[in-house]
Amino acid sequence: MSERDLSNRAERHPEKAHRGDTPVLRKPDWIRVKAPTSEGYRETARIMRENKLVTVCEEAGCPNVGECWSQGHATMMIMGEICTRGCTFCNVATGRPDALDVFEPGRVAIAVEKLGLNHVVITSVDRDDLKDGGAEHIAQTIRAIRRKTPSTTIEVLTPDFLKCPESALETVVEARPDVFNHNLETVPGLYPEVRPGARYFHSLRLLQRVKELDPTMFTKSGIMVGLGEDKQAVHQVMDDMRAADIDFLTIGQYLQPTPKHHAVNRFVTPEEFATYEKAAYGKGFLMVSATPLTRSSYHAGDDFARLREARLAAMRD
Repeated sequence: MSERDLSNRAERHPEKAHRGDTPVLRKPDWIRVKAPTSEGYRETARIMRENKLVTVCEEAGCPNVGECWSQGHATMMIMGEICTRGCTFCNVATGRPDALDVFEPGRVAIAVEKLGLNHVVITSVDRDDLKDGGAEHIAQTIRAIRRKTPSTTIEVLTPDFLKCPESALETVVEARPDVFNHNLETVPGLYPEVRPGARYFHSLRLLQRVKELDPTMFTKSGIMVGLGEDKQAVHQVMDDMRAADIDFLTIGQYLQPTPKHHAVNRFVTPEEFATYEKAAYGKGFLMVSATPLTRSSYHAGDDFARLREARLAAMRD
């Protein structure tokens, strides 16, 4: 691990230090969650610490950590805890990452076995410092889990491999995860402010290429709302995703981690989320999760089972 003090905001987010503070809005009742206290939560935390693993649940400050960890579900974040990107919405630390840990894939597989996971989500920081963006490390992690617990289904939430050769994506797809997830995060008009190191149409094309490489692989992507987008732009993103043959859409409320992060423009009501869900199903997505607390890996195992059944039902029709 890095010697930086990542509990210190200035060291955790040096790229945001120059930004003026924005008041963090009070959350409405439909978004508040209880602090985690269960025995299951503590046991999951113990297994993560024993195996020296990082979770996006903690690093990104996910509001669902108490619920998920109490059930033994955790999204493991590989390739370190420091990202080479500086997205204005994200609470993961930014800077120069450490070297890859060659033993990490094996430790992830051990934790998956100890937790008894039927479905696991593996995500990572962006590693623009690596020629392949960490693709081989992701593939090694998939293979390690397959060897340890062959029945566990695997979902990867990958970087965009923006600065990598096309072979990087091929490396991950060839390792055959059950779900390939890459989040678009927001509407294209907000990319310069929200996701300045990324490119909307590159991310969209990445997901389209997954289906070209393996038409049977499930693809998944998500966006946040409440960043300043309008409804028309959200519907356009849905159309773009369907044109790329994406199977599974997630939409959740953006929550501002600190006053230095992108401000919350508004809190979207549960009723509006329900209209997005209805519209998305109407556009042909096999699976949609659209609620204020939806996150990429929230209820991922249950949702994968429903996704698989939805494809079978569509084939029967």
